[in-house]
Amino acid sequence: MTNENGSSWWNRSSVELFRYDNLEDIDLTADGSPILRFLVCLVYSVVCAVGLMGNLLVLFFIRVRKERKKSKVNFFVLNLAVTDFGFVLTLPFWAVDTALDFSWPFGDAMCKIILSVTVMNMYASVFFLTAMSVTRYWCVASALRNRNGGRSCSVKWISAGIWTLATLATAPTAIYSTVSNVTGEKLCLLRFPGGQYWLALYHIQKIVVGFVVPMCIVSVSYIMLLRFIHTRSLTSSNPRRRSKLTRSVTIVVLSFFLCWMPNHAITLWSVLVKLNAVHWDRAYYTVHTYVFPVTVCLAHTNSCLNPIIYCLMRKEFRGKLRGLIHRGGE
Repeated sequence: MTNENGSSWWNRSSVELFRYDNLEDIDLTADGSPILRFLVCLVYSVVCAVGLMGNLLVLFFIRVRKERKKSKVNFFVLNLAVTDFGFVLTLPFWAVDTALDFSWPFGDAMCKIILSVTVMNMYASVFFLTAMSVTRYWCVASALRNRNGGRSCSVKWISAGIWTLATLATAPTAIYSTVSNVTGEKLCLLRFPGGQYWLALYHIQKIVVGFVVPMCIVSVSYIMLLRFIHTRSLTSSNPRRRSKLTRSVTIVVLSFFLCWMPNHAITLWSVLVKLNAVHWDRAYYTVHTYVFPVTVCLAHTNSCLNPIIYCLMRKEFRGKLRGLIHRGGE
């Protein structure tokens, strides 16, 4: 999610999302109500607090307590915690921006930095979730086949590749993000020299690279995993284990889909409007003014759900957390 999908998203429902070519001609008085802005700020604050706490616990258990056990999945979990931790650190900036009615107070340099960090960590988080799904299938399938998986790529090289891809996907944001003066207000947003069509391509990249392709890979990986374990005689003797794995897989896929799909669906609608495939109408305005901020908040919550899903739901991590709490209470 970008904060072109973040704080500026909401304001941009009156700016770039409505197909205006000249930003100076926009009337920004039609933004959402102060109550809605307050609720968005509140959600950002809660997500930031929960995300910081959850991801710090993950980093503590995996890195400080040396709980990696040479696990490929745990190494990706570690990187996922780093990306989500960096992502939630940007939320206070967007909360202030929202509270000030989307008037960016931090200057042009911070606009580029915060917007780029937000986008890069969004891509990295999705990519690591995808890598974890593929790795989980490969590890379980190899174990049930009594194989060691053969020769495989180092997780460190895969992680380096993921960070490289996330950086490349973020390049347009880093180049074209800027603070623009719109009707006397300083807004942190994207200004492409090619106008609305380049912005539409940018959104298409975000939808395809940041959601459609990863969602397909995650879904196929987990479907193959469930099909594999259900056809193995080893799991048939342990229905409880099979049920727990099925439930955890369902939670992973549903949380990823439900957190991101609404936002990307509305973003796709805006792309169709920019490309004149769909007409601008009152429904479009209403959705972007009142529904879109809710989808932004929902997408942000994925960064605090990830540590809960991938770590705190695992028995070994819950045991470590209970031990930490007991020692802290002594």
